[in-house]
Parts: sequence; C-alpha cells; structure tokens
Amino acid sequence: FNEMLRRLELAYEQLESFNADVAHELCTPLSTLIASTELALRRPRNPEELRDVLGANLEDLQRMAIIVQDMLFLSRADRGALARRTWVDSLSSVASEIGEYHEAAITDAGLTLRILGDATGSFDVGLIKRAISNLLGNATRYADQGSTVVVKISTEEETVQLIVVNQGKMIPSDNLARIFDRFFRADPSRADAPTNHGLGLAIVSAIARMHGGHPIAGSDPNATSVGLRVTRYD
Repeated sequence: FNEMLRRLELAYEQLESFNADVAHELCTPLSTLIASTELALRRPRNPEELRDVLGANLEDLQRMAIIVQDMLFLSRADRGALARRTWVDSLSSVASEIGEYHEAAITDAGLTLRILGDATGSFDVGLIKRAISNLLGNATRYADQGSTVVVKISTEEETVQLIVVNQGKMIPSDNLARIFDRFFRADPSRADAPTNHGLGLAIVSAIARMHGGHPIAGSDPNATSVGLRVTRYD
C-alpha cells in the first residue's frame, strides 16, 4: 500500500513537472508568434513581407513541434517504456554512422572525432543512435577548438558503457549534478541557447533507463565525460 502511494506521488510530481516545463519552454515562441502575427495584421503588407513573417513563424512552430515530440518521448519513458532490442554486431559501426552525420558540425567547430572500443549485444539501435547523436552534439558545442572528441565504448560483464569525452571548460559540480535535468543549460548565455532547448541529455538519461541502465557524467580541468551505461543482452 505504501509502495502504491509512493508511485502515485511520483506520478503526480512528474505530471506537475511536465506541465511546468512545457509551459515555461513554449511561452517564448508562442509570445513571438502572437506578436509577429498581430503586427502583420495591423496594416496591409505586400506578399514578400508576409512571406518573411510566415517564414519566421514557421521556424518557431518547428521548434515548438520538436519540444513537444521530445517531451512526449520523455513522458513515455517516465511511464516505463522499454527499449525494443535487436542484435547489434558493432556499436563502433553505429557510432561511426552517427559521426558521419555530425561530420560537418564537427569540422566547422575545428574538431576531430575518434572512436575507441567496440561492443556487441541486443540494443534498441534507433535509441542508441539518438543517444550518441545527442552526446556528440553536446560535446561539439562545448569542446575546445582544435581538440579531439572521443567516443569510448567498453564492456563489463553484462553492461556496456558508452561515453563521449571532450576537452573544454570544466563543469562545476553543482551544474554537473543537473545536466540530465529537463531544460537545464549549463551556459544559457551561449549563442545557440535559443535552438538548444535543453532536452538532449535528459533524453540520453531516459534511453539509459529504457535499457536498464543509467547516465554517467564526470568533469575535471582536463576533460568532460558524458554518456550512459546500459544492460547488454547476448
């Protein structure tokens, strides 16, 4: 009975947190959409001006759609959704595929990518790809120019550890404890803050849980390591 009450209380807290997070994050783009639309309707405008307004509004709508999709994914994970596992011959190959997708961003940031180690097992390939993509995107934003971002894959008994390491500014311990929280941004003043809505690492944490594991994070003056440990089924 006490366990049932605890689960009910946790579910209520998650629902309250979900509502508050969504309302807070969607408030700004909604306000922008309303203001720009009201301004466009105040006087007659030529087609080119209206096209510019619609283009700007579309960008905000697309950002809102991504936030809603990510929040729905996190909600499903909170309700106990599990990974749909299939056999994977090489996690290194999976990481290489995602690395190619991020190649342009990594090159533009003046970085190089290296993948160390490998593992086999049953995983949800789509979710693992999403986790690696989020981790690489995060590392690319914060790594020192000219450094190497390293994807480390290792096995230990029935678990696999997948960590992305980058050289950059050390994350303070109080921030490190919160990096997997929804909408948390270690440095909200960065230029990409409006497009980086702060759910990437929360999704990594959810994917770890869906694989019977947990997220991992560490930071010191030399490097920051962020990743996940998951259960491997042979």
